[in-house]
Order: sequence, then C-alpha cells, then structure tokens
Amino acid sequence: MSRPEVTAARRVVVKVGSSSLTTAEGGIAPERLQALVTALAAVRARGVEVVLVSSGAIAAGLAPLGLKRRPKGLAAQQAAASVGQGLLVAQYTAALAAYGVTTGQVLLTVDDVVRRSHYRNAHQTFAKLLELGVLPIVNENDTVATQEIRFGDNDRLAALVAHLVHADLLVLLSDVDGLYDGNPALPGTSLLTDVRSDADLAEVEIGSVGSAGVGTGGMVTKVEAARIATGAGIPVVLTSAPNAAAALAGDPIGTLFHATGRRRPTRLLWLRHATEGKGALLLDAGAVRAVLGRRASLLAAGVTGSEGTFHAGDPVDLVGPDGVAVARGLVNFDAEEIPRLAGRSSAELAAALGAEYEREVVHRDDLVLL
Repeated sequence: MSRPEVTAARRVVVKVGSSSLTTAEGGIAPERLQALVTALAAVRARGVEVVLVSSGAIAAGLAPLGLKRRPKGLAAQQAAASVGQGLLVAQYTAALAAYGVTTGQVLLTVDDVVRRSHYRNAHQTFAKLLELGVLPIVNENDTVATQEIRFGDNDRLAALVAHLVHADLLVLLSDVDGLYDGNPALPGTSLLTDVRSDADLAEVEIGSVGSAGVGTGGMVTKVEAARIATGAGIPVVLTSAPNAAAALAGDPIGTLFHATGRRRPTRLLWLRHATEGKGALLLDAGAVRAVLGRRASLLAAGVTGSEGTFHAGDPVDLVGPDGVAVARGLVNFDAEEIPRLAGRSSAELAAALGAEYEREVVHRDDLVLL
C-alpha cells in the first residue's frame, strides 16, 4: 500500500546529504546526482512542486583544492564552499535541463529568515520561483555565513524551508535506509517504519556522523529535523538516496514521521529552532508569569538586567530568577540601553527619555516560549 501522506502532497521539499552525492574523497559522484535528478523529474512530471535542499558544496570543493577531508576551520570551509557550490549547481542545472526543468539557486543565512524584513522577502522569492515552474536548489550560504549565524546542518535547514514554503511533505535522503532502533550494522536491530510521537523514540539509540567524513549531520540531526517539521504539521520520510524514487512515489519504505502539530507562524519557528540567543534579558518573577501565562510582551518594568552584547533586532534569551531561559525574542534595544530601562514603567520611560522608549523591550509577536 502507498502512503497517502506522500501521494497527496503537492509541494515537497527534498534534502540530500553530502555523503549521498559525493565520493569519500570529496568529489561529486555523477551517477548518484543523476539518479536523484531522475527521481525529482519523475515527481515533477506528476505535477508536484519540488524544492531541493542539497548539501555537497563544501565536499565538492575538496578535490579541486587538493583537500582529502572536510576542513575544520570556518575560513577553509568557506573557501571550499565557494569553489564547490558552483560545481554542484552546474551539474544539477545541466542534468535537470535534460528533463526540461529550470533550476534556481537560493543561498540562505539565519538572518535572511529571522529578521522581519528579510523573511518576508525569502518567502516571496520561493513563491515566485515555484509559480514560474522553477525548481529551487537551496543551501546554506557557507561562503559568507559567520559562526554566529549558521544553521549548522542542512537537515534543520530543510525542515525550516519546508515550513517557509508551506510544503506538504519533507523527504530526508541519507546514506541509511531509515531509522533503526540501534546501529543498523549490528545484528538484532530493526527498522522503524512509523514514528507517531516521541514515545516511539524512547528506546532508540541514535548515531552521529557517518564514516565518510564529508557531512556535518548524522541521525541525530535528521531526527531533530523531523521533530521540527512534524511539530509544524509536515510529515517526514527518512530513507536512503538510492530509494528516492520509490519514497517519492509513496512506497512504504524508510521511516515515516507522522505530523504531530499544526502549522505556526513561520518566522517564530525559525526564531525557536534556527537561532541562539546573542545575550540574555533577566526577568523578575512577575515578568516570567506574564510572558508564560498571558503570552504578554516583555516590558522594561519586568527586566532586572542583561547579559552579553546584543543590538536591537537580535535574538536574546529571556531568563527567569532561577537562571532558566523561558523564552527567546527579538529585542528592541541595544544591550547598553538596558540598565537605564530596567525596572521602570513605560510612562516613566516616556517622560524621562522620550516617546521612543515607551515601547516593549520584546514584543509578543517577536517572542517564542522555550
């Protein structure tokens, strides 16, 4: 029997990892890329819109630069990405053109989709590309992303892109044919065909990066990506790249993570899962109750201090008196302004400092609970 979650999907995000596209030495394996393209073209022929999140840029740049393994330094990774990204997209473009499919490259950083003015543009760009019949090829903008604004892995990026483009399905392609309850190389382990809640994962031993050494993820990041997507109402299929065609046709292979939640505002999903606080606002007990209980905005009166260096528009953690972060939000003031605002009412601030200081420290529309 086919999976209705797959066959009914009209917009699909497919993510493929570095190890599924490249050789252990780092070069692109043409036959692997061609097999994936053939599977994507078949889906498109059914009238389904496809967005591809493809790793492999850094891995593809290794061989031309004479590197045997993925470098650890950020600058070296960015250099490899600069060389490899063009090679990777050029091969996709040529292979998909044979099926009459036009491709478009989209490179993202966290800032592109967390800051209010940027995320709207990202959504509109994807919408227009799909409207024009283009197959977007997405990757993190490794060449310019700093450590502070990196997604860290393309599994999480794919889950967030799936939500950004309002996808009906996310397919994660790996070098393993699904999620097992232990190391699949050992006897006695079993494939989990369906995951309906975290309870199904309670006894699962989840491994890390594969032996090829060309990727950044592993099963941990794939399960976390599945949690992000399914929690936002998007089912996820996890399987190996050679099974891509069968998985996209709805065959019951790999692991299906069933949707567990409902769609939520896109930018807040990114804020929760794609950022780390660049600093912290310290709250009194009353402010914690207001933020958690009433989903209220954070006012200066409930702030007792701050930690770290941040600027207006940055994500910051909201920390209670017990030292536990209860929420994350986009702050409206720089860190150096917080001491003269803390503990003062909005009316007092307006009278003393001017009307521009009467606004919330973090507005509830820019805040997610942790």
